[in-house]
Amino acid sequence: MAVQPTTTKPPQKAESPPLGPKLPGRATLARLCLDDRFVLAHFLEAFVEYVDDPALHKRQAETTLFGSPAELVSPTATRFVRPEPVVAQARSGARIPTLASEQERKLFLRYNYARMRVRELQDRFAEKVLTAQATRRLLAWGHRALDVRSTLAEANLPLVMAMAKRTRLASVDYNELISEGNMALLRSLEKFDCGRGYKFSTYACRAILKSFSRVAMRMSRYRGRFPTEFDPAIERSDHIERKREEVVTDCVDELKVILLRNLAELTDVERTVIRERFALQLSGSESAAPKTLEQVGLIIGVTKERVRQIQNKALKKIRTTLEEKFLAA
Repeated sequence: MAVQPTTTKPPQKAESPPLGPKLPGRATLARLCLDDRFVLAHFLEAFVEYVDDPALHKRQAETTLFGSPAELVSPTATRFVRPEPVVAQARSGARIPTLASEQERKLFLRYNYARMRVRELQDRFAEKVLTAQATRRLLAWGHRALDVRSTLAEANLPLVMAMAKRTRLASVDYNELISEGNMALLRSLEKFDCGRGYKFSTYACRAILKSFSRVAMRMSRYRGRFPTEFDPAIERSDHIERKREEVVTDCVDELKVILLRNLAELTDVERTVIRERFALQLSGSESAAPKTLEQVGLIIGVTKERVRQIQNKALKKIRTTLEEKFLAA
């Protein structure tokens, strides 16, 4: 019985992701400010995702959400005329209060509508060079999306603080908790679907708590590998300090040798002044506490000013001997 040969299908190549629009010409780029160039690079890196909603596709959706059709400030501008703010404090710069359900829904619809228009331009110019007009409108819708996101994030920042205080993870730095919570808040803004009828805080709080849990697990693994707290003193080299201590110790030992052998050729009075003033144990016996100039003057029978002169002269001799015989070597 003949065996039918088996045929193997060649492995299918993985579909490469579609390429986005290409940078506009140099003349168009030259007219853009630095901020616009950063925003343009951000929206050309990857296709923008948005949360779809039936309200985004209704007739006059743009007018309903923003109050009027989007118009550029000028023919060469990269921003639209500002629409009426949903929250009055967003334009004045004051702290944004807690959003009402209707305000929150309208802001999220604005955010997703702006992202949808950015995506439409990305799809239209996929693998094509952006024209000057398309670049301006892409930037205008991108700025509008980022502005709405900033308003939403600012209004919900207290959620992160509240969750961080409630969690009370002693093993995690508080600032790290806040940083991780802020990142979770921004990710939640990207994925929240206001069409389900829930408040954003219900969705965001769970995401923030999950991020705190990930931080705690990451810190636990870190503690398992590095049980000792980071100590900057361990990282800093103490070579210079140790060398200095060694030099000081050697100088003290040499100074004792100079005084014991009288290498500095001190007189008996000078040796007495130095010994009594600094309580040096030259003979190995215990010495009293250092004496004042007046006390030493009573011992040798001179005034304290004369003791000062004798002391300075003796110290100069010792310093010269120390420099010539020890430090010079």
